[in-house]
Amino acid sequence: MYNATLSQPSYRISANTLFAQTMTYVAGTAGLFALGAYLGRNLSGGAGIIAYIVAFVCLIAMRATARRSKEATLALLGAFGLLMGVALAPTLVYYATANPQALWQAGGATALFIAGLGSAGYATRRDLSGVARASFWALLALILFGVVTIFVRIPHSSMIYSIAGLVIFAGFTLVDFQRLRRSQDINSAPLLAASIFLDILNVFLFFLNLLGRRN
Repeated sequence: MYNATLSQPSYRISANTLFAQTMTYVAGTAGLFALGAYLGRNLSGGAGIIAYIVAFVCLIAMRATARRSKEATLALLGAFGLLMGVALAPTLVYYATANPQALWQAGGATALFIAGLGSAGYATRRDLSGVARASFWALLALILFGVVTIFVRIPHSSMIYSIAGLVIFAGFTLVDFQRLRRSQDINSAPLLAASIFLDILNVFLFFLNLLGRRN
């Protein structure tokens, strides 16, 4: 059991201040993701898998450091963004070569998606805890569906997977932006930024899969 004196003190701040700081962290993480994608553009798929695993170790470690060291949590957030860029570099390079238009279209669609649903989640006074639970269980079902499609051929499975993923992350986006609105703890900013960055990244990848196949 950790002594309470080792915990990072909690500071209550205004919603606007937390929003600004969190979105600054999201932008920084996105920048490091872009850097990682550039650095990993020539790496093999095996290296990408390793980067992906280490990235999620960083994400899990953030929860352990969030209340004790903001600096360590931010360092892990940056490492997470960089490693996710490395992990997804082969995918991005493929689309940049084979179908660059899909990248721009997916980026634009993602911006509109996150802006619209993020604004709705930030503004709503309705309790979205039910949406959070439903989205979590739906995500587990989607992962299971993805595993099944590796072994069983299902017609239009990729399109079904992407559309279902967008619906699920619509729920997560609403919930995460409501959390951002309701939280008054400055120490929550890095974890909120990680959640919102994951929302953005997953929505982008689902759109990329849909638009890439259409084109």
